[in-house]
Amino acid sequence: MKDYAAESASLETVPVSTSGDVVSMRQTVRILAQRSGLSLVHQTKLVTAASELGRNMLVYGGGGVVRAAPVLDAGRPGVFVEFRDKGPGIADLDLALTDGWTSGNGMGLGLSGAKRLVDEFDIESGSSGTTVRIVKWAK
Repeated sequence: MKDYAAESASLETVPVSTSGDVVSMRQTVRILAQRSGLSLVHQTKLVTAASELGRNMLVYGGGGVVRAAPVLDAGRPGVFVEFRDKGPGIADLDLALTDGWTSGNGMGLGLSGAKRLVDEFDIESGSSGTTVRIVKWAK
């Protein structure tokens, strides 16, 4: 995935260490989606994906930092969001991206569901943490 964070002059950073922080992060993402001209349907998809990824970061990674920014690609507006934690990492990414698999008590649709809701999805995970980057483009 292109390094949208490095290109953005208006990167918003939201630390996430509580459920209330997840709510604040969702609001930040929603505002960016509105300002970027995403339709209500695409705003909802992006905020839903961000909410799930933020909750996962809190529950499984012990919290972390979310960075979000409006982005442009060939004149097309969108929103980039990055979730970075310092948790134990995901042992098997392929398994974690499988519908129905869960390491906890959830339905197992978190990562795979978030991936389906956005246009670009990238995940890196290791013993020093997990980073997920997503982009939703205006249509």
